[in-house]
Amino acid sequence: MADDMSDEAHAGPAAPAGNQQSPLEPFGEAESWQLITAGGVGRIGYSGRYGPTILPVNFAVQDKAIYFRTARHSTMEEDLHTGIAHADYKVAFEIDYFDETAHAGWSVLVQGDVHPMESDEERAVAVQTDVQSWVAGDRDLFLRITPTKVTGHRIGRLPGWPGRDD
Repeated sequence: MADDMSDEAHAGPAAPAGNQQSPLEPFGEAESWQLITAGGVGRIGYSGRYGPTILPVNFAVQDKAIYFRTARHSTMEEDLHTGIAHADYKVAFEIDYFDETAHAGWSVLVQGDVHPMESDEERAVAVQTDVQSWVAGDRDLFLRITPTKVTGHRIGRLPGWPGRDD
């Protein structure tokens, strides 16, 4: 089906009157890691059994890898377990920050392989990240995303941003 919507319709809501719109500026992998190293909440995207799936998860960063937790025997675990030795699922992971008042923000996209941390050695490494889930219940399956590509974009200007003159 053809997309008949104009570019303006895809741009989202317009900035308030008198407010100049900012360009979308790409930034590199180093700045991306700098922005997300503290961890927090991100969204994992993957092709699940019911189609495209995007879910929020608490995450931690260690050694340029993303760690998060889920429940064993959950839909996410089953969707992300390939059942093939040494074969991991391809996923996207997005972390972003927006200040609606300033009409500014940034977004980092991490693409890579997600790996369930099953062995004692892997679990020991994952436990060191101290990633906690906000969701109640046992979340004792650690997963690690090993990035193959990391990209970032910013819009607008916020004081204190890395690489910005304020």
